Amino acid sequence: MKKTLKILLPTAVIVAAGAAWFSTRTPASSFDGVSVDTKSPALVQRGEYLARASDCVACHSTIGAPAYVGGLKMPTPMGAIYATNITPDRQTGIGTYTLADFDRAIRKGVAKDGHRLYPAMPYPSYAKLEDGDVRALYAYFMNGVRPVRQENRKSDISWPLNMRWPLAFWNAAFAPGAPYMADALKDAQWNRGAYLVQGAGHCGACHTPRSVTMNERGLDGGSATFLSGALIDGWYAPSLRGDYNTGLARWSEQDIYQFLKTGRNAHGVVYGSMAEAFNNSIQFLTDEDLRAIAHYLKSLPGDPARDGANWRYDNATVRSLTVASTDPGARVYMAKCSFCHGADGRGKAPWIPPLAGTASSLGKENASTINVTLNGSDRVVAANVPDAYRMPAYRDQLGDRQIADVVTFIRKSWGNHGGPASPDDVRKLREDTKAAGYSPKVLPAH
Repeated sequence: MKKTLKILLPTAVIVAAGAAWFSTRTPASSFDGVSVDTKSPALVQRGEYLARASDCVACHSTIGAPAYVGGLKMPTPMGAIYATNITPDRQTGIGTYTLADFDRAIRKGVAKDGHRLYPAMPYPSYAKLEDGDVRALYAYFMNGVRPVRQENRKSDISWPLNMRWPLAFWNAAFAPGAPYMADALKDAQWNRGAYLVQGAGHCGACHTPRSVTMNERGLDGGSATFLSGALIDGWYAPSLRGDYNTGLARWSEQDIYQFLKTGRNAHGVVYGSMAEAFNNSIQFLTDEDLRAIAHYLKSLPGDPARDGANWRYDNATVRSLTVASTDPGARVYMAKCSFCHGADGRGKAPWIPPLAGTASSLGKENASTINVTLNGSDRVVAANVPDAYRMPAYRDQLGDRQIADVVTFIRKSWGNHGGPASPDDVRKLREDTKAAGYSPKVLPAH
């Protein structure tokens, strides 16, 4: 026993010391010791474009406040966290950050004072950014954003779950450490689209399912689960792969481009979190970049085993609605929904989206259909023009049973096979979205 202890105790001390060093060390940056001019107007302008592409304003802003001052509440299973002030204020923001400090926060998830950032900050995706783009982002935030003094709010996560040092091991396991590497077998347009989707756009943060350890189950197209659809914050972010039911198999590259450019096409209209991303980020990208994204997304194959049997339109629902129906969901639909979406469920594209054959009607998750029925849709603002049509909120008009009935009706009609919704499903989302202070909004511009 003594001999064993003589071996184990020193080993344990060495392991503990190594773990302490690893979890508290400052990661290296390619900008360590580098002094560069970041005041060039052209560099600042490029950084502003990249901030749009990265949708920084969505998380680091709140309604009625200046852009980038933080404060947005982000619920997690452990408790709420709050986005931080990233204006160049020297007391409460990032005004004292060097380029290397900024790089470590963006691509490594480590703040200037050494504490680890929660992966609600999508640094696993931003890790793919090229050095030149990190430099441009730094130039913009230091020289193109007005400093605002606003203290950061501490998280609601209690001890010991609020300890940050274990994130060093999480990062080692789940966060990549190198910028995007171009695929020599693909053309320039494909690689540009992949770079934007995987990196700055961090599309996987919403559209990729996560494991029990909260990491995205795939960070690039090499994983079959990357962008295969996920439930997040009360919405179902559909597959962006070539899935027939829940993805983009029935969309052309032009369809995807039009959706990204205008917020709508023949297949649907942006809503939920995607409406915020469109209003503040996606529509501001160049046509060349939007087409590159469309080109890349259309290259990702679907998975029929996961997606199920291909949807086919069924006209029987239309015939059944021409007579008095005993289905309570059908009655609610005819009274509240049919004027816009039609008895045929096809809507009036591109202004009013169809309900027949959509990802929200065919996917296993019913959250999006419930959420948009409860809370309505955000106003879509394309090219500074607010849209004239938007989904109204029925939170105060319909009870949990009525919403469950109409959602179930929609998800089983016109050939849809998404499955039912229960009053408990509605009640939970009613409570969660109300607690989150949900309201249609357009976040402040840069």
